[in-house]
Amino acid sequence: MAPATGESAPLRAALIAIALTFFALFLLLPLLLVFSEALRAGIPGFIKTIAEPDAVAAIELTLLVAAISVPANMVFGIAAAWAIAKYDFKGKSFVITLIDLPFSVSPVIAGLVYVLLFGAQGYFGGWLSGHNIEIIFALPGIVLATMFVTFPFVARELIPLMQEQGTGDEEAALSLGASGFKTFLYVTLPNVKWALLYGVLLCNARAMGEFGAVAVVSGKIRGFTNTMPLHVEILYNEYAFTAAFAVASLLALLALFTLAIKALLEWRYGDQIAGNGRY
Repeated sequence: MAPATGESAPLRAALIAIALTFFALFLLLPLLLVFSEALRAGIPGFIKTIAEPDAVAAIELTLLVAAISVPANMVFGIAAAWAIAKYDFKGKSFVITLIDLPFSVSPVIAGLVYVLLFGAQGYFGGWLSGHNIEIIFALPGIVLATMFVTFPFVARELIPLMQEQGTGDEEAALSLGASGFKTFLYVTLPNVKWALLYGVLLCNARAMGEFGAVAVVSGKIRGFTNTMPLHVEILYNEYAFTAAFAVASLLALLALFTLAIKALLEWRYGDQIAGNGRY
């Protein structure tokens, strides 16, 4: 049976071969090299590298930043999606544009903006210094930068689905006497739970792997403000290649784990994840 698009068998084979070759050369091979280099010194050497104090500090900081920024963006994403999908108001298009802003602005620019605002010579730097509040080169700055680059993910997964579902279920619940909070908790949230989980996974993966914005606001203070991506760069610049690849392999494992859960959700709950025609 001929395909709907009308390609000949040789052309289909060539397209598949090109796709598989691209996948092998630019995705699979680099990934294999990362794990190969990470294990060059064997399992004991790998464990020793990961257990090194600076590496442990980078892992802990990465997890802490994700633990703060991801729930914050989850709350923002739910609120933004609810407002955009369930209500009509002036400036809705502008709000949607603002949500998409981190997709078009370089993370480095975002980091520089925070330095301009909260750095020692920034607009609020003097006031912050006078009150002994540290934003730049400290945890708050890293969290703010991470939140900026990751806040569209949850909202962008929920908005199309909520728009497709409309307001019928919520109106029915309210007409039966349910409060606004109960309507959200027992009607809206169950309808979008898989899309929400999907967005949170993507947000978490980006939060742990963010480099550009965090590099600007962190100061790259070894053992204190270095996240895992920054620690990988420092080790690589010091020619500690095996150690750099060992830490990088943890980020790769995170990416693979996120990808596996993402694929599972798409396969099992694809029709419930988004209403934008992707599935």
